[in-house]
Amino acid sequence: MLGDSPIYQRRRAPSTRELADIPWLARLTPVERERARAALVVGDAYPGDYVCRTGRPVTYWFGIIDGLLKMTIDSARGDAVTIIGVPPGGWFGEGTVLKREPYRYNIQALRKSLVAGLHIDTFHWLLDHSIGFNRFIMDQLNERVGQFIAARETDRLHNPDARVALSLAALFNPVLYPGVRQVLRITQQELAYLVGLSRQRVNEALARLQDEGAIRVEYGGLRVLDVQALRAHLQPEARPDADER
Repeated sequence: MLGDSPIYQRRRAPSTRELADIPWLARLTPVERERARAALVVGDAYPGDYVCRTGRPVTYWFGIIDGLLKMTIDSARGDAVTIIGVPPGGWFGEGTVLKREPYRYNIQALRKSLVAGLHIDTFHWLLDHSIGFNRFIMDQLNERVGQFIAARETDRLHNPDARVALSLAALFNPVLYPGVRQVLRITQQELAYLVGLSRQRVNEALARLQDEGAIRVEYGGLRVLDVQALRAHLQPEARPDADER
């Protein structure tokens, strides 16, 4: 959210309702909360807008109140490789903010999204003064390690059903994405972007997962009925030798 970014130009103070959707605020003391509220901004990100880009300096710690973002890295061939999706309730980039280093990844909006930002100086002030904030950040970092290990494993899978199942399970992480709950507002094309498969392959995988009773496809999104059934696709038998993509 640098001065030349469209999101920064559209920034404003968050409303009371939007503040209620920021999970870590409730962990702060009244004094800490007021300091954080004064440093928070929100802005609309439209499809294709970058929230942050590789090589740019960090100025904010970001979260998503509504919408859907994707994290990508630039490959050696110059194309973008999707790492994870970020649904409502997710806050990301705390490792970069902690180290005050340039971004090593891109965050881009897949659809119109409402993005929140906490200025880096206030982020570090809260680290120095707030036990509740520190616990939230530790929980985030712990879950993030598991998320990226699972993402690496998912990327090695050749079974489209398993790739879709595990990608969905990651999006329903209650610690990282408390705003999702049981229903994820996502189109099949958006899921295809995140998983790295064609829309047709994703549609077929969703139909089979629905037959298994793990999910239910609803108008405008997906309802997870059994998240453990989705995670079970990481078992070795879900990894055939033939590449089915």
